[in-house]
Amino acid sequence: MKDSLDKANEELKRVDHLIYVSLKYTRTCDIFKSIIERMINAIEFMLDSLLRKLEDEGKIDSVPDQPIAKCNTVKKEYNNDNQIKDLADLYVRLRQMNRASFERAREFRRHVTMTLDMGTEKVEINIDNITEYFKRIKGDYEHVEKTIKGEI
Repeated sequence: MKDSLDKANEELKRVDHLIYVSLKYTRTCDIFKSIIERMINAIEFMLDSLLRKLEDEGKIDSVPDQPIAKCNTVKKEYNNDNQIKDLADLYVRLRQMNRASFERAREFRRHVTMTLDMGTEKVEINIDNITEYFKRIKGDYEHVEKTIKGEI
């Protein structure tokens, strides 16, 4: 549990650096892709720590290997915790965003934009909304940490 949580924290530190340092000097969609991948990794580590806690408590037999199975198990077991359910939904959404084809616009400028084609919709990623995703995930990390420690 603690090991996965530490890994999630390390990934969040990398995302922080990518947003506040790398993106400042290299305004490209490749940085956005890297940030999304790191956020996915961080959330996956958080979900793993929650699942290991459930396994230790005997509520589940084993930790699922597949990402969707992990999300479904976490959502089922933590059905009273909306923040954890939203985190699992965000994980699925970010994975879809990471696989989507995209177009680049205004690279090397403050308003660099990555437009993702998600099939039924177009999603624009820019510096402001990727920072909001990061802040949300950071808050979710703190919530998961408290949940693991039994403070919630």
